[in-house]
Amino acid sequence: MKPLTLKIGNKSVISLAKNPISHGRSKHIETRFHFIREHVTNGMIELHYCPTELQLADDFTKALKFDIFEFLRKKLDVFNIHQL
Repeated sequence: MKPLTLKIGNKSVISLAKNPISHGRSKHIETRFHFIREHVTNGMIELHYCPTELQLADDFTKALKFDIFEFLRKKLDVFNIHQL
């Protein structure tokens, strides 16, 4: 079975998920969040770095500069109906 690919914009999170060693700064993470780590270890999930400027979900989660917003909007094939 082909592993699920998750694109993540935080290199520290990728390192933490791939390295099962407990870090002092990560001890506050609840056990339920280790689900991803388990699946990465088992080969069910692959994590790939995706820079913030290419994260399509950012359109929905944070304020963006207009040019970045336009770029991501076009990547999602969303158009302003008044400009058609």
